[in-house]
Amino acid sequence: MLTAAPDARRRRVWSATGRSLEFTVGRAGCGPTRRRGPRVASSRQQREQREARERLRAYQARQEVHDRRIKRRRRDNVLAVAGGLLVAALAITTQVVYFTAGPGAPAPAPSASPSETPSAQAGENVGAPDADLAEDRVWTGELVINDVALGIELDGTKAPQAVAGWVQDVQDGYYEGKTCHRLATNDGFSFLQCGSLDGTGAGDPDFRYGPIENAPADSIYPAGTIAMARAGGDAYSNGHQFFVVTADTMLPADQAGGYTVVGTVTSGLDELIAQVTSAGVDEATVGSDGTGKPVVPATITRVTLQ
Repeated sequence: MLTAAPDARRRRVWSATGRSLEFTVGRAGCGPTRRRGPRVASSRQQREQREARERLRAYQARQEVHDRRIKRRRRDNVLAVAGGLLVAALAITTQVVYFTAGPGAPAPAPSASPSETPSAQAGENVGAPDADLAEDRVWTGELVINDVALGIELDGTKAPQAVAGWVQDVQDGYYEGKTCHRLATNDGFSFLQCGSLDGTGAGDPDFRYGPIENAPADSIYPAGTIAMARAGGDAYSNGHQFFVVTADTMLPADQAGGYTVVGTVTSGLDELIAQVTSAGVDEATVGSDGTGKPVVPATITRVTLQ
């Protein structure tokens, strides 16, 4: 007897919902089977993935900004250190150049200067009085510049030779009419220099003495200090010229030493600064060391000691 082989066939139909259904037709009958498609991530998973990507991008952006800041800070630190070293080097160079010859360095001029004096020998006083003239005591008096009266004290116990030179010059009336030819107003070195024989800064070949007396060990000359100007490297080139320090000043010692501190200003310094030195240096006269004639001409009108 012949029998029919199972005829199992699949038929696809579309349900009312629009889904594709397959029917298997055969011995076992027929029934719908769901066709499985690829899984689709839920909207919640998609949102979480999107937020994770945004957080990653934000972190990467912050990290990039942080890295740039670190690099910029390192660069700025390097530039700051280099700039500081450059400023320090310039300051040191300026002071070395500025004070190599000291505040008393003779200005280039055809007139005689200490270095050109043929009769002066190293370690020899010329035209200066004996140090005993200082009487081993403190002298008080008045130094008047442009009608600004400065109270002064000269210490003959610490700088007898320099004070003796002052006493002689005052007795001889040397200072009246002499000018203050040189002004410095920079930070760390500020003074007004006076007493040159001819107003140019040249030394007097007939008046010079040494040694250096009462120079500060730390090279700091406080405001109000009165010190003697001299030529660089020559301890016996003190003379008539002196300088009044108008702000704390460092004057590095040279091979001869520092500068003789002869005394101090006890009153009137602020008035001198206000009326004379605060106007600054005449730009037309500024030399390579930064000093020059004061804008306000300054003349010594009177000096007294007792």
